[in-house]
Amino acid sequence: MLYLEDLKVGDRFQSQNYEMTLEEIKSFAGKYDPQVFHMDEDAAEEHPIFQGIAASGWHTSAVTMRLWTECLPIAHGLIGSETSLRWPKPTRPGDFIHVDVEIVAIHPSKSKSDRGIVTYITQAKNQHGDVLLISTTKVVVFKKEFKLCQDRTV
Repeated sequence: MLYLEDLKVGDRFQSQNYEMTLEEIKSFAGKYDPQVFHMDEDAAEEHPIFQGIAASGWHTSAVTMRLWTECLPIAHGLIGSETSLRWPKPTRPGDFIHVDVEIVAIHPSKSKSDRGIVTYITQAKNQHGDVLLISTTKVVVFKKEFKLCQDRTV
């Protein structure tokens, strides 16, 4: 597990691949984003932007979250404090997504000495290298001393 002291600006992480299937895209859309271009192949073909089935951006985001948790072994989990994101290209059935993550800032907390805020940029890409999602995210990361303090109270 990684603590604040283990990270430095410029560190990079890459996840494994995750396949987006047509069935999963339709299922997610049916539950959380029931728009025609996520659920109906024929209607999606006629869409002026997507011109075919596209995964919900929120589905791509959820998969990105899973991939983050697998490739960023942050002690005590990825505790988000802020994010901004864009979906420059649609995720399609059959895409294999992976995430590339780069640490771009580390700020120790001024009020809580056992933690800091780490900012990283994520690009979720498909097998062709197309960027499907790009985000800037801030997470709370604890120092090792937090773990030691917690272990003593158990």
